[in-house]
Amino acid sequence: MNNKNDVSDDKSFFGQPRGLSTLFYTEMWERFSYYGMRAILLFYMYYAVSKGGLGFSQTTAASIMSIYGSLVYLTSVIGGFASDRILGPRRTVFLGGIFIMFGHIALSLPLGAPGLFISIALIVIGTGLLKPNVSEMVGGLYTEDDIRRDSGFSIFVFGINLGSLVAPQLVGWVGGHVSFHAGFSLAAIGMFFGLVQYYFGGKKYLNKDSLYPSDPIDPKNARKIEWSVTLGIVVFALILLAMKLANIMNIENVILLLSVIAVTTPIVYFVLMFSSSKVTKIERSRLLAYVPLFIAAVIFWAIEEQGSTVLALFAAQRTQLHLGAITLSASQFQSLNPLFIMLYTPFFAWMWIKLGNRQPSSPHKFSYGLGFAGLSYLFIALPGILFGTSGKVSPLWLVGSWAIVEIGEMLISPIGLSVTTKLAPKAFGSQMMSMWFLADAAGQAINSQIVRFYSTATEVPYFLIVGSVSIVFGFLLLLISRWISSKMVGIN
Repeated sequence: MNNKNDVSDDKSFFGQPRGLSTLFYTEMWERFSYYGMRAILLFYMYYAVSKGGLGFSQTTAASIMSIYGSLVYLTSVIGGFASDRILGPRRTVFLGGIFIMFGHIALSLPLGAPGLFISIALIVIGTGLLKPNVSEMVGGLYTEDDIRRDSGFSIFVFGINLGSLVAPQLVGWVGGHVSFHAGFSLAAIGMFFGLVQYYFGGKKYLNKDSLYPSDPIDPKNARKIEWSVTLGIVVFALILLAMKLANIMNIENVILLLSVIAVTTPIVYFVLMFSSSKVTKIERSRLLAYVPLFIAAVIFWAIEEQGSTVLALFAAQRTQLHLGAITLSASQFQSLNPLFIMLYTPFFAWMWIKLGNRQPSSPHKFSYGLGFAGLSYLFIALPGILFGTSGKVSPLWLVGSWAIVEIGEMLISPIGLSVTTKLAPKAFGSQMMSMWFLADAAGQAINSQIVRFYSTATEVPYFLIVGSVSIVFGFLLLLISRWISSKMVGIN
């Protein structure tokens, strides 16, 4: 689809523009690689070396998992900038996929801890380049008044979860029965397929405008940016040097430093956009409406992303994995997230179309989503309350908890992607989408600190406190939802 003016007449992919199919399958393979790796990475880090792992402590492994996820989304700022100012979204996505593929290759090799950190660096950069720009291109397939937008994003999220569903089963089985490194190699292969599909499909079905930056950088600004980047690197290096000289240079403190950066980055970004001369008065009002939605997203992702850490530990340590002739693995539970998304997506996509202008506002959807996220943690606290935390419980408790939180995700994730593209200032298209992923980065940065408090001994209060925070904020968001809608200025 080379002419954006024709998108309203293009209904060749389940009633959606054909370009959605290219982005659907690209993101499906990227998520296959990422979630396949993530299904076994925690266990790879804290399993003993004799079992093929790295022998890290459980607490350190959980914190690394969280900050890893945070950095993956934090670098979306770089991806948004590279797309808007330098490369254009289509080239930026392809380059990101190459980095991701080589990151998984690094994990597939027996390089020990150095291989892990090399892989983290490559995948963090690659996902930051790829993920926000794929989503931004989805938004670019629709005009502002196209009622298919929310439905299209729901279908796109379905593609994300299709790859995420299959990956833990395949990669988890290979990682458990062959070796961790063999499992990681499947993730690399998955990303390769994604790159091939994207390259050829993009030529046929994506708008030619996606080849060019929306706000090209001029030479004067390029020099300023070079100095800013250099200054940032030097400051970060000096902080690490100071930590080394003060004899406080360890994994825990480096994670803390990265957590502070992840939480403060969106704050700085909001300030820059609010103060930009390129942002109009109406766009600034819409940005103001976006702030409480962003905070809600941070809280939601902090809970949802603990599926790969806290709930993964619950699956390994507190869940019955042998049910008669059936033997489960802890990594298989990572498929519950995408499974429920896939089950729910057709219903929600149909419901938003059916309701049309009568559907709840975006602030209302966010508040309900936070409520369900909180309820999922109150639910998973019940087995500890009822039976104690010393034994093992039915896997149905985990199934139920994921079933509840994924209702919340359906109310926040696709809606958040959609509302972000609608509220974005014109000059900050891809960079505004980066803001959406910064919510996930901030949530996981918070996780890197609070997951340290989780253990079987603290299980019940941990779930109750975190769940209650989400419910309370959801109620507060509901109270101010009318004010938020008024600030959106013409956006439903």
